[in-house]
Amino acid sequence: MSQNQSSSAFPEARHPNIRLTANLIRTKSTFARVLFLMAVSLIYGCGATRPSKYYQVTPSLNPNAAASVDPFPVTLIVGRIKASHLYREDRIVYSGKGEEMGTYEYQRWTEPPADMIEETLVRALRSSGHYRGVYSFGNESRGDFLLRGQLFDFKEVSGEPLVARVTLELELHDTKAGTTVWTRTYTHDEPVGSKDISTVVAALDRNAQRCVTAVGTALDEYFR
Repeated sequence: MSQNQSSSAFPEARHPNIRLTANLIRTKSTFARVLFLMAVSLIYGCGATRPSKYYQVTPSLNPNAAASVDPFPVTLIVGRIKASHLYREDRIVYSGKGEEMGTYEYQRWTEPPADMIEETLVRALRSSGHYRGVYSFGNESRGDFLLRGQLFDFKEVSGEPLVARVTLELELHDTKAGTTVWTRTYTHDEPVGSKDISTVVAALDRNAQRCVTAVGTALDEYFR
């Protein structure tokens, strides 16, 4: 066999091995990609989060509204309602009979409870027609009186019976005299028919409306 013949024979003998090696590499690479995609799919499938449900307090219209009554010659500013961080976030709060409290992960308010109560007060007092003007704090309008307060409870309380508790403390500040002229504390446990979260929310809503109505009535008595 000549040198030329020998040198040309070796490449021909190696070609099948090269092709076999390349096919094995491609097969392993494809298999690895499939395993990776399956792992990612399992991770995201198992870790998929539950969708959150959101609830809101019904916008309040003061039942004591009377368009024929001349409004009191005062302008009210509804100030910021203070609250703990639990009521400045959107998760619905629950507690037992003791001191322990918690929040639902996927049951939430459309706004933090402190903000909802503030907005509900503004709407109810404005719609009553009993005041020359009612504005939110931060509005450019200047008021004769500033209504401000703190929300202590807006939660489900477990036990027998199951209740929806609202506790709100308010004070009326005379902006000209620089003195507090009126204070009220509202606290009430509204019965809850079942543990279902929608029923709890409905009870908190009723309690909030009751609170706002009581505040409106007490303010009317003060200015009358």
